Amino acid sequence: MTWTFTDDVATFLAAAGASLAARPVEHTVALTVTERLRHAGPHHYGGGDPVLGWWRGPDGAVAGTLVRTPPHPALLNSLPAGAVGPLAEALGAGPDLDAVNADRDTAALLAARLPGYRTEQEQRLYRLGPRRPPSPAPEGRARAATPADRALLVEWVRGFADATGQSKSSAAWLVDEGTARGALTLWECGGAPVALAGRSRMLAGTVRVTLVYTPAELRGRGYGAAVTDEAGRAALGAGAAEVVLFTDLANPTSNGVYLRIGYEPVSDRVQVRRNP
Repeated sequence: MTWTFTDDVATFLAAAGASLAARPVEHTVALTVTERLRHAGPHHYGGGDPVLGWWRGPDGAVAGTLVRTPPHPALLNSLPAGAVGPLAEALGAGPDLDAVNADRDTAALLAARLPGYRTEQEQRLYRLGPRRPPSPAPEGRARAATPADRALLVEWVRGFADATGQSKSSAAWLVDEGTARGALTLWECGGAPVALAGRSRMLAGTVRVTLVYTPAELRGRGYGAAVTDEAGRAALGAGAAEVVLFTDLANPTSNGVYLRIGYEPVSDRVQVRRNP
């Protein structure tokens, strides 16, 4: 039973890729992040080298992973309790565990080993069950975003980042990449865009709906529910076996919306940061 670490995504995926793909719903973010590293290079998310690790259990099989792309928190997936102590011993003295995104049990075990963590955000992972499109549907229709929408989309993606506590530095890249793939959906009313939803690349049969954003002055009219449902419909139409999304548990409105249109809770995660 041991941890192995590398900064090379090809080495990491050769060892742990099959483990991640075996549970693509729970591992959706790790799959997306490592796919971007593979295509865009190790510094796609920032200037620091990535830290990629995997834990092998008693049978030699990969039984947990760590993915960190500085300056973002370390993403921990599927760690058995016995892997947490060795992880704290291996990385606890450095910066790589200063911020962590993990399931509740793993975060609690890590906090017991490395005191001083505070909770920054609690998230819930949902998967799409039988679709329940909004009824009645709001006025308007869905359409794919085009390059002509770029300035508005960049503004909205930055607004999404502000609302969710994420970095705005990749907004333009997300817009250009998503538009090129046809993966950004707008809800349009009266000829003007009123809401946005994006879709990740399909990996291991799973697509994640993201970048769901409605400007503050247009909220409460059902546009967000409609564009989210349309993004899920498009993912299923493209062959996805699973469609997932994350919500901030501090936002009961969005959680209620997703439940109403057919999303079902899977698990909760917490993002924690150590006090300096």
